Amino acid sequence: MVNPWLAMEAGADPVERTRTVRRAHAAFLAGGPVAPPVRRVVADSWRRSAAARAASDGAAPIELDGPALRAYRDGHPLARAMPVFRELLGAIAHDAAHLLAVCDPQGRLLWVEGHPGVRRRAERMHFVAGARWDEQHAGTNAPGTALAADHAVQIFTAEHYNRQVQPWTCAAAPLHDPRTGRLLGAVDISGGDHLASPHSLALVQATARAAEAHLASSVRESGACLTALGRDEALLVVDGGPLRLGRRHSEIMTLLAHHPEGLTGDQLAVLLYGEREMRPVTLRAEMSRLRQLAGPLLASRPYRLTRPVTTDLDAVEAELAAGDVTAALDSYRGPLLPLSEAPGVRRLRAALEDRLRRALLSARDPGQLLRWSRTPWGEHDLEIHEALAAALPPHAPARTAPDRSRRHPA
Repeated sequence: MVNPWLAMEAGADPVERTRTVRRAHAAFLAGGPVAPPVRRVVADSWRRSAAARAASDGAAPIELDGPALRAYRDGHPLARAMPVFRELLGAIAHDAAHLLAVCDPQGRLLWVEGHPGVRRRAERMHFVAGARWDEQHAGTNAPGTALAADHAVQIFTAEHYNRQVQPWTCAAAPLHDPRTGRLLGAVDISGGDHLASPHSLALVQATARAAEAHLASSVRESGACLTALGRDEALLVVDGGPLRLGRRHSEIMTLLAHHPEGLTGDQLAVLLYGEREMRPVTLRAEMSRLRQLAGPLLASRPYRLTRPVTTDLDAVEAELAAGDVTAALDSYRGPLLPLSEAPGVRRLRAALEDRLRRALLSARDPGQLLRWSRTPWGEHDLEIHEALAAALPPHAPARTAPDRSRRHPA
């Protein structure tokens, strides 16, 4: 089976492929459909780029420079992984006339290193630290598309949406927080046509995994966190060790993390079971099994956690409180324990989703609204689609809201 994330299959003619894809790109920009031989991952990216009104010519915007850039990247989690990136990709990039680049989840380039001559060429299209290379601002490109698809990918010459970038070929892989699974950014290698091989894609994938392992090994011993957004079974990480919880234990840990003061047995039972009659021994049995897994993290009388446990729900709440809707969208990986019927979890889930939706509707940013509308939890959200249609200019590809039978549930 052909790997859809590779730019070309073995034996393909790069010159002919470039010519064919360039014709398809021109036809798409003229309003035509996109079809093979354009890869599906590229076709989807072109559509996202067009919907976001990314420029098909011109340089990417520079958002950070000088002291602001240095302060931001020095405090970024991926700064701790830079020795790994430089060891595995830095020398190759410099010697083979490539560039090594690392970006944050919003596609802002934090580091761009490599051969000086290649760097000078890249500067003309603003492939520099501080520039924004997500699909919304730079169109289809390896780091931006790797972030959008959350998968390692190669982008070959004319597959780039922006014509200025089409002389380049690149391969990138996303990077995740080893504790929470949160997207941290992407690592990229860019250069000439010879990067359109399985080796470059495998190399960035291996580098990303090595960097994640390095980050995992540097987690502080006191660290404890819970990941429950978009998951039916939460992931608990204590002292660097991951533990996948069952559904009921996921609900209990989520509720206790949200109530650091602790909960009595009766209070916890109401949050878990509602008004249903439930024998106290049922809850005690669940807590006993959970204690066997979580050990000293769990205490009783009242039921409580013995040390703070950060959650991905907390991260989204904090980003919304700071007014950073884009960061909140990046952190929101889906509804909280989506299959849970526990009343306490349902209230937390609805409150977070409503707060995020209200922030989106208030900001009226078409890129943010489009991202939400294309998620499984946002595709039936008529209010979001109406806001998106109002925010986009007439005749934009994503302007017309789909026919929905219902509004977002209250």
